[in-house]
Amino acid sequence: MLHLSSSHKFHLYALPTDMRKSFDGLSGLVNNSFGRRPVFGEVFAFINKRNDKLKLLHWQGRGFMLDYKRLGKGTFELPQYDMPEGWVSLGYTHMVMLADGLSIKNVKKRKRYQPNF
Repeated sequence: MLHLSSSHKFHLYALPTDMRKSFDGLSGLVNNSFGRRPVFGEVFAFINKRNDKLKLLHWQGRGFMLDYKRLGKGTFELPQYDMPEGWVSLGYTHMVMLADGLSIKNVKKRKRYQPNF
């Protein structure tokens, strides 16, 4: 059962990823290139060279979950980034829009009420 919510932290590996990689290959990529262990509730996203396939790797309780999406037509739109290592942190809304194949370039987040505690 898929349990992703706004409480998760999402990280996109913006460099092309070999989609033949599975649990061990993708978790090794997270560990070696991002310097994190993928077992702490973060979600790591990977996109292939043609930008039409997406994999999400995350730890769920007692094991890894791997979600795989292939677009029938079109491509995923990657956000702009300036980091040499290729990792981009995304919010929940941007991650959902990316996974749905929606444009995230012109997204404007409006101010919302936040009580002062």
